[in-house]
Amino acid sequence: MTDEPVIEVEDLWLSRKGEVILEGINLRVLQGDFFAIIGPNGGGKTTLLKVILGLIPPDRGTIRILGGLPGDKRHLLGYVPQLRTFDFNYPLSVREMVLSGLLGRKTGIFKTFNDADYRLADKALSTMGVAHLADRTIRNLSGGEQQRVVIARALVGDPKVLLLDEPTVFVDTPTETQFYDILGNLARSMTIVLVTHDIGVIISHVTKVACLNHRLYTHDSKELTEDMIQGAYKCPVDIIAHGHPHRVLRQHPPEE
Repeated sequence: MTDEPVIEVEDLWLSRKGEVILEGINLRVLQGDFFAIIGPNGGGKTTLLKVILGLIPPDRGTIRILGGLPGDKRHLLGYVPQLRTFDFNYPLSVREMVLSGLLGRKTGIFKTFNDADYRLADKALSTMGVAHLADRTIRNLSGGEQQRVVIARALVGDPKVLLLDEPTVFVDTPTETQFYDILGNLARSMTIVLVTHDIGVIISHVTKVACLNHRLYTHDSKELTEDMIQGAYKCPVDIIAHGHPHRVLRQHPPEE
């Protein structure tokens, strides 16, 4: 890891229909970081990723990706949206699914793939340990296998930064554990920004954590402090341990 920033967000604001979604966001992700962003549903986590990707323009604030504008550096970012956004019933092969990650780089009406593209797809599949599934239909895979293929799709363009949005929502615990091991290996060669709810699991893998609930709370480390959790979740917390140090919310008193 170096002190060279790959993502810089300064005083970012975004509103929709009169509601503030992102409020004064400041974020600095360095080269080699494995950065996790946690927070409650509706707190703006997915929106922040889309702003970083240049898919949603902010009301004000600045975003720099490797020193440039998001639109100009989009090809250096790999993006894994939530799995529910994919239609896995579409009759695509695994290799075709991964190749679709290169469509944004193709020009012209008829977008075709060459031998170099196929080599990139096979390399990405091999990285994710699913090269043997290349000719299978995507809908015939398990949830964990589909997850790996979707990440291979994001890796096919050889990105410098990988952004993942809740990638373990629809997978079981053993698959989730294997998944974080894979991400740990990927983090040796690229910067990763991960949006997740898996507070307990991520602590042993990531280098930095931030809590987001419209406003961003971080201490530029992997430590989850009580003020960060309280600021984001608006709840007191306890520290407990189940193999990994983590924090959970105390049970709320019943509503009257």
